[in-house]
Amino acid sequence: MTNAIVLIDVESGKVNEAAQAVAEIHGVREVYSVAGDIDLVAVINADDIEHLTDIIPGGIAKVDGVARTRTLMAFKTFSGKDMAAAYDLGLD
Repeated sequence: MTNAIVLIDVESGKVNEAAQAVAEIHGVREVYSVAGDIDLVAVINADDIEHLTDIIPGGIAKVDGVARTRTLMAFKTFSGKDMAAAYDLGLD
């Protein structure tokens, strides 16, 4: 499994429509509208790196209103919930 975070710039007035279209792409787990220099953040789960090309340049980048994407590859996932469970099991 390959995970990525995609930062998405959207044309003015098209954020809601673009977010909905991105959320419907297979492999997109979540889409967040955010404040700051970017408009949307998408969390991606792909079977492998090759599948990312279908999701990001082949899907997200082609959504109407998407002006630019920047991809961050995830190496390791940390979660407060997961860490608490590990301590409960005595893995500290």
